[in-house]
Amino acid sequence: MRIVSVNAWGGALFDELAAWLPASGADVACLQEVTRTPGVTGWTRFEDAERSLPQRADLFGDVRAALPRHQALFLPSDAGPVEASGRRHHQEFGVATLVAEHLPLVGVDTAYVHGAFVDHDEWTSTHRPRNAVAVRTVDRPSGRAICVVQAHGLRDEAGKTDSPVRREQALKLAELVARIRRPDDLVVLCGDLNLLPGSETFTILAAEAGLTDLVGAADTRTSRYTKPVRHASYLLVSDVGAVKHFEILTAPEVSDHRPLILDI
Repeated sequence: MRIVSVNAWGGALFDELAAWLPASGADVACLQEVTRTPGVTGWTRFEDAERSLPQRADLFGDVRAALPRHQALFLPSDAGPVEASGRRHHQEFGVATLVAEHLPLVGVDTAYVHGAFVDHDEWTSTHRPRNAVAVRTVDRPSGRAICVVQAHGLRDEAGKTDSPVRREQALKLAELVARIRRPDDLVVLCGDLNLLPGSETFTILAAEAGLTDLVGAADTRTSRYTKPVRHASYLLVSDVGAVKHFEILTAPEVSDHRPLILDI
C-alpha cells in the first residue's frame, strides 16, 4: 500500500499537482490546504495580512476529478472570503483524504487539534483552527488493518517552537489515534505539522501512541519556499518494520512543500 501526504498549497501549482497526483500511485492520498468554494470553479485569490496567493476555487473537486476511483473526504477547518472574477466568495479551507476504491473504508473519525470551526469575515494570519482526519482501512493481501491519520498543524506567529497549545495539539492527535485504532492495527500519522525536529510532540506521540517519526531533520520544502527554516511536514508510523520504502520527493515540485511517500 502507498500513502502520500502533501500540503497542496491551495492548488497554487495546480497544473503540476494535477499531473503528478494520478501518477503518484497513492492508495491513500492525504492533502492539506485544500479549498472548496460552493458554486465556483477555476481560480480565486486569497489574502490575509501577510500574503496574497492564487488558489483553486474548488481544489477538493479538482483532486476528486484527478483521482476519480478514490473515495474522497473533505473536512474544513475554517472558511473566509476570496476574490474571483471581481466578486467576493466564501471559501472553505481544510484537509482532504482520498482512499482508493479497492480498499474498504471501515472507519472514519475527526478532531479539531486547535480551536473550532470559524467563519471569518477577514482571514487571520495565525492561530487559525486546525483539524485532523483519520481513516481505517484493510490491506487485502495481508488482511492487516491500517489507520491513516493526517493533520495540518497550528501556524503561530512565534514560530514552530514548542508551546502549550502545541502540547495540547499533540495530545489531541494521540486521542484521535486511540479512538480509531484496534489492537494490531498499523498506524500512520502524517501532514504539515508546522514543527521543528526534536519537538516534544514526537515524544508525546511516541509515549501515547507508539509512533516513530521517519522525517527527522530532513528538508521538506521546495524552491518555492524562501524562508530559512525548512521543516514542516512529517510522517510517523507505529511499526517501523512494516516500512518498505519512504521518500521525501524533491521533483516534480507540486507545492511549496515536498510530498512524503510511504510504501508499507
